[in-house]
Amino acid sequence: MRAKLKPRINLDDRTPLETVTPLPTPFVLFIDPSSACNFRCTFCPTGDHELIRGTGRYQGTMDFDLYKKIIDDLGEFEKPLKVLRLYKDGEPLLNKRFADMVRYAKQSGRVPYVDTTSNGFYLTPEKSLEIVDAGLDRINISVDGLSDGDFLRYTRTKVDFKKFVENIRFLYDNRKNCEIFIKMPSDFLSDADKQFFFDTFGNICDRISLENFTPCWPVFDVEERMGIEITKGIYDNEIVDIKTCPYIFYSISVNADGLVSLCYLDWARKLLVGDVKTESLKSIWEGDKLFEHRIAHLRGKRKENPVCAECGQLSHCMADNIDPYAEELADRLIKMRAAAQG
Repeated sequence: MRAKLKPRINLDDRTPLETVTPLPTPFVLFIDPSSACNFRCTFCPTGDHELIRGTGRYQGTMDFDLYKKIIDDLGEFEKPLKVLRLYKDGEPLLNKRFADMVRYAKQSGRVPYVDTTSNGFYLTPEKSLEIVDAGLDRINISVDGLSDGDFLRYTRTKVDFKKFVENIRFLYDNRKNCEIFIKMPSDFLSDADKQFFFDTFGNICDRISLENFTPCWPVFDVEERMGIEITKGIYDNEIVDIKTCPYIFYSISVNADGLVSLCYLDWARKLLVGDVKTESLKSIWEGDKLFEHRIAHLRGKRKENPVCAECGQLSHCMADNIDPYAEELADRLIKMRAAAQG
């Protein structure tokens, strides 16, 4: 197997958040090219169309002019981003201008690195060449079945598995500087299935990994929907109790309609902190709503928020732990904000 057996979470050379908070520029910006998805996966909120309709959430693709406004807004920050993540709730390649989005960001001089996560359904040879030529740095491909029948069972979508594999092979062979990462949930795989997964994809990607289902989406019961009991973390890691969400200190998430969420797991739009259609990204990053959320978390009040209280991302997915520095960071944020406001 040519691919490295390595998780998609980059654990090497991470910057200790306690040494840089508050950040003048977010490390990571999530922008959702499409809030809709062609799959109807049981384990994902977006796959439940009735559930999504009940939230009133916009289902569609991001307008390209709005996208350009967001990238242009980055010019107000002191430094470039570290990473632009072109995904959040839906299938990014449903946006017909996805390659243009990558290209515009890379040519802006404000975005050194762009990645995305896709179910791989639309990775035709033509689309693969488009996104590689546009300058995409990494694509995470989620494999949701090892046969036509598996895909139909788990995604409720007809997928030609043989063609699916051939398309990924084409992408790998023409990837240039784009890193290909392939992942799959392992909860229902036998040892033989796992070996088949590695045999099938291990030579047509750069990195590969199996993951466990986790209760990462707030107020969405994966265990009930999948009929499983979750007893370990995403990579068999120990389940821990982290009180302070680190993501809100280094990332921000723009939904497909321009509404800005506190974090990328806000599928139901319960944690809105701004709107880039009427506000600059910098003003939202430095605004009252984000500040109030950050202080609440640092003061140990995360679980008083009914959405944040049920987020399993912190306990199951190897998040950065800034709990030991919470009091110090709260004082630092308050003092710096007071100084900035004169």
